[in-house]
Amino acid sequence: MVAAARELLGARLIRDDGLSVRTGRIVEVEAYGGREDLASHARSGPTARNATMFAASGEAYVYGVYGMHTCLNVVCGPAGRASAILVRAVEPLVGVAAMREARLARGLATRRSERDAPARAAARLGQMPVARLASGPGNLGAAFSIKREDDGRDLLDPASPLRLEARPAAEPRPDVASGPRIGVGFAGAAWASAPWRFWIPGSPALSGRRGR
Repeated sequence: MVAAARELLGARLIRDDGLSVRTGRIVEVEAYGGREDLASHARSGPTARNATMFAASGEAYVYGVYGMHTCLNVVCGPAGRASAILVRAVEPLVGVAAMREARLARGLATRRSERDAPARAAARLGQMPVARLASGPGNLGAAFSIKREDDGRDLLDPASPLRLEARPAAEPRPDVASGPRIGVGFAGAAWASAPWRFWIPGSPALSGRRGR
């Protein structure tokens, strides 16, 4: 799981919906285990919500937060043993305009403040630095139009509209830093301090505390 999380850094996330292609470089992830990991959705065993965490490696585990955000995880364990990697941040490479449009569409659909002032919301997104468009799990989910219907999708299928591609061979293996996961204090000190968040130092797309 930890090794898979490190290897995911530098890989490409691709959304190809037939209308546009959006591609980004994965720069920040978090690893989550099974029942033993008290910060994991799998800590209480299989449920309707977390069933995909127990599926085969390479599937997408997608869940919603507060009815507003969708978060993308990559299942990384053998079938029947839960583990997944939350994709926290991506550096946009291709399809920036489509990412802005998708961010705006998600905001208008889920935020009353944006529905009440769509022109202001559009102007804010139009001025947002490219590196911040898919920074943070919720923003990434919006920029790549991640939907609950993507749960269970095979991310390793080259024909999938949502998929992963390996880091190009010509691209150097990135440096990797690690630290505690974010927002898991409820799991207790031991699990909250586990250094299972991994990121590429210096990336302008890092979420929250920018990797510190």
